Amino acid sequence: MKKGTAILLCTSMMLVAAGCADNVSSSANSETESVNSSHESSSEINSAISSEESSKTASVDSTEESSVTTSAVSSEELSESKPVTASEDGFKVDGTKLLDANGNEFIMRGINHAHTWYLKEDTTAIKAIAETGANTVRIVCSDGQQWTKDSEEMLETVIDLCIDNEMIAVVEVHDATGKDDISALRHVTNYWIEMKNALIGKEQYVILNIANEWAGSWDGALWRDGYVEAIPKLREAGIKNTLLVDAGGWAQYAKSIHDYGVDVFNSDPDKNTMFAVHMYGTAGKNKQTIENNLANVTNKGLCVIVGEFGYNHTDGDVDEDYIMEYCQKNGIGYLGWSWKGNSGGVEYLDIANAWDGSVLSSDWGEKLINGENGIRKTSVKCSIFTAE
Repeated sequence: MKKGTAILLCTSMMLVAAGCADNVSSSANSETESVNSSHESSSEINSAISSEESSKTASVDSTEESSVTTSAVSSEELSESKPVTASEDGFKVDGTKLLDANGNEFIMRGINHAHTWYLKEDTTAIKAIAETGANTVRIVCSDGQQWTKDSEEMLETVIDLCIDNEMIAVVEVHDATGKDDISALRHVTNYWIEMKNALIGKEQYVILNIANEWAGSWDGALWRDGYVEAIPKLREAGIKNTLLVDAGGWAQYAKSIHDYGVDVFNSDPDKNTMFAVHMYGTAGKNKQTIENNLANVTNKGLCVIVGEFGYNHTDGDVDEDYIMEYCQKNGIGYLGWSWKGNSGGVEYLDIANAWDGSVLSSDWGEKLINGENGIRKTSVKCSIFTAE
């Protein structure tokens, strides 16, 4: 989720309003508490940027605003990459592309849904999201560190809802958002290992976005070290799903992928890991930044999506039109944040004003769904649902 800012911030905005969620723990029961715990306010974000990140701002800005590196990654960098063929086992990363189980390229066009805070809305929301033409839904889950833990049965239920509505499910744990502490990522890793039976056998339908915006600091080496440890453990446990890793810096620090993404990719013995940048007022502020953040990753031969974005945020305005345009021109997936339930001052990020989608928000939802490069016009259903 987007917590971002300053790193990003955005993400965790998530919502979590108290009354909404049966899944919200007593400690995060009130609407205010949950919002504050899942998001950073603009003042917190600005403070994080000015203090923790002040020493890095110059280098980050120069990287994002500089011209895009044009040289592709060398064959040595992506060490021992396995040849990619159509797989009955599920999705497979092939360089900068994601292939489905039939070997066809799959480009995500989807929406984030705050499942763990709004359990009672899952059936209505997921059906409504599918009716927008979305081919993917990113599901906010909890490992119990901050909110009520999603059980294996609950995961299977929400995943099956996505499959029944012919959308790919991207599942992520939100509790470690911005933590920086590797122990928090270890907890998430152990959670997925505990829940592996909800994933195994559904590799055609489920992508595992390990942890939402785990690294809050703009420390690429820390981000790398955490995931280089986590990924082999997931594979050793028998989890074969394609893995999705959010960038550092509340997922807005795309340079972490540019600098260390190859190391993270190579830590996966299956060579089946892709990456996500979340785009709010830092990573998605203008055309040059957007292009450089994405192109500097694809030029490394890595697969990337925009895992979250909005049209505005507390860390600044977002050029959502160019995000969608660039993604459409370059075959990159995007997932808008978020269907409904945002609170704590970021209600404007609701895509829908009603859970059933009968009314879309005029500033954000209409553009994301019905815009020139929006979901309805550009989304293509995964071939596992259409192939005869």
